[in-house]
Amino acid sequence: MNTAPSSPQEHASACILCSRNCGIRVTTENGQISKIKGDPEHPMTQGYICQKAARLAHYQNHAERLHSPLKRMPDGSFTSISWEQALSEIAQRLLDLKALHGGHSFAFVGGGGQGNHLGGAYGQQLRHAMDSPFVYSALAQEKTQDFWLNGRLFGDQRCHITEDVEHAEYVLFIGCNPYQSHGIPNARDTLKALKKAPNRTMVVIDPRRTETAEMADIHLQLKPGTDAFLLTAMLAIIVQEALYDEEFLQRHCSGFSELETLLQQVPAAEYAARSGLSLEVVQRVARGFAQANSACVRIDLGIQQTLHTTLNGYLEKLLYLLTGNFGKRGGNNLHSFLLPILGHSDERPREGKRPVVRTAYHQMFPIAGLYPPNILPDEILLAGEQRIRAVWVDSANPLMTYADTQAYEQAFASLELLVVVDVAMTETAQLAHYVLPAASQFEKCEATGFNLEFPRNFFHLRRPLLPSHGESLAEPEIYTRLLEHMQLLPRNFPVLSGLARFEPERSGHRAYLAALLVTLKRHKNWQRFAPSILYRTLGQRLPEGMAAGALLLPLALQYAEKHAAAVQRIGLRGKGQALGVALFRAIIDSPSGTLMSEHTFDEMWQLLRHRDAKIHLAIDEMLSELQDLAHEVETAEEAPFILMAGERRAYNANQIYRDPHWRKIDHHGAMRMHPEDAARLNVADGERVLCRSRRGEIPVVLQLDDSVRIGMLTLPHGYGMRYQGQERIGPALNLLTDSRHCDPLSKTPYHKYVPVWIDKLATHDDAKTA
Repeated sequence: MNTAPSSPQEHASACILCSRNCGIRVTTENGQISKIKGDPEHPMTQGYICQKAARLAHYQNHAERLHSPLKRMPDGSFTSISWEQALSEIAQRLLDLKALHGGHSFAFVGGGGQGNHLGGAYGQQLRHAMDSPFVYSALAQEKTQDFWLNGRLFGDQRCHITEDVEHAEYVLFIGCNPYQSHGIPNARDTLKALKKAPNRTMVVIDPRRTETAEMADIHLQLKPGTDAFLLTAMLAIIVQEALYDEEFLQRHCSGFSELETLLQQVPAAEYAARSGLSLEVVQRVARGFAQANSACVRIDLGIQQTLHTTLNGYLEKLLYLLTGNFGKRGGNNLHSFLLPILGHSDERPREGKRPVVRTAYHQMFPIAGLYPPNILPDEILLAGEQRIRAVWVDSANPLMTYADTQAYEQAFASLELLVVVDVAMTETAQLAHYVLPAASQFEKCEATGFNLEFPRNFFHLRRPLLPSHGESLAEPEIYTRLLEHMQLLPRNFPVLSGLARFEPERSGHRAYLAALLVTLKRHKNWQRFAPSILYRTLGQRLPEGMAAGALLLPLALQYAEKHAAAVQRIGLRGKGQALGVALFRAIIDSPSGTLMSEHTFDEMWQLLRHRDAKIHLAIDEMLSELQDLAHEVETAEEAPFILMAGERRAYNANQIYRDPHWRKIDHHGAMRMHPEDAARLNVADGERVLCRSRRGEIPVVLQLDDSVRIGMLTLPHGYGMRYQGQERIGPALNLLTDSRHCDPLSKTPYHKYVPVWIDKLATHDDAKTA
């Protein structure tokens, strides 16, 4: 056996830590990642990365990587079993469950998380196999209020908004800190350019003086939870001073008159004061935004996980819609997408339309095809005979990342079947009946559906860089084998495989595609499993390790048909199917990713989905909530502090980083507290104290910091794991959060508004022993 060291090899790939998925160049040596830098050939990021991406070797190699399938034994221990045994047993248990209790007793959790969206596409086949509508994911505890609003405003919940920060004259950052959280192209470079430009204005609306706020021209440091009052005041100023774009509203919108009537009645000064700000500074920002030649809004979880969650989303969209900063350079825009990560599921009853499936206990409807994690424990524990009995968790760790850890622990411990697919032995995996080891994102073909750009958009199909760890498998292989064990698909497709292998390249897969259509028409029950059929057949024709990319062929054909002119602008030739195949080949053949379309701003309006091609501004539920703001009584919280949970910092990320040694600083995930609050409590910088909520308590380390308001605290996400059986490292935030503390419409948790108490540990310990 040759044990000589291998020479260094450099590969194109992408960061997997946030929605930007920046292009990276990864050097591997002796089966390990030895160096990571930005990829100058990536069509969008062009060499840019942040410090977090450079530490991805800590994700790839750590002590909790799974080696083989595991089965829980009666005594609670795990034993290694073969894939054949694992999938055979799981398949039988799923089929028995479906036969006895129906498909609605099954729920899929996660899927496509952490940037591995191809795996998510294959995983959803299992939900179809079980005839279950229930998929719970992180998007549904963060963004579904946004998707719901998009459906009402633009006609489809898949109409998603992007922002042209790079070219805007006036930029509002609301509840976000792009310097740390990114979310915009090449965030730090973009922010620096914005700060330096004398004719451009950057405004940050945030209760904390963030790194982005430090760079801003204006920082509106509002009280936590008062975003709705501030945004309403701004809109009222715009309407009352007739700063809205009347021509834009008449041409592109309906329902403005109803909205105008409400905003004319708003006492802007009173609402500004409610948010802790002067009327003068709010007027300055409202007027500046409305009067700029181009302006856009960038928002994030700061307003999406706080009081008035859905109303906040409505109001921030109205800012750019009423001022006509939509469908233009430097404004907010709709965008196209290749890989569909969302659905459309309007809960309103319509004649001739199949009603959406509501959950048994909460009667919650899906938004964009997703159900909110906040309600899942109740649907397991409280729904009686209609309860969820089996849960499949894919690339997610609900016990740590979803609200109310205690509820999840109780609910998951009660399940008849819990299966976890992951790269590591997570806290959730430790409760599972079966744990299936997935290949890491650098050991398989992968892609992300977060292609959020306009007018130019791109797609990046990433190639495997390293061999799979132990017996781990990529998700497409796991789910295809499982469908075969459930006898829902045959193990071979001789005709399709033969055509895929021997059809001449120049044919553009015509014979294969024709045979595929005939096959799916003949076997209608296979249509739900088309990704696995493509994977098993066309996938074998693709370059080594790239079989999972086969499902992109029909998606590329659809995209090119829908956006033919935009696809041709990037230099691809052909019409109809030929253009789609050309796009597919460009994706397959581009290790650093490729542009897939370039739209004009006029074409953006074709992405609207209302039949009248207009934006419907009047949303009954939102108009009602807007009216109710006037009657909302300001009362002091029982708890003395408001915790904003989930702050993004230089060395925290999603929980795929399990080894705490990846952090260069902030090892404890310290709690920020204003020095005046610390003096009042007689606590010191670096002291350990107890943070209590109505739901639970955790010890934290204090960091005195006047960037937060008095009475406000922050803690970072991405901590609280028990790595290699150690004590929790840093704050386990969701021991504090309560699933019932959430937005009434979307069930989005109020992570950014958690009332808490702070106790000195010695005092608390004395009280417990008294």
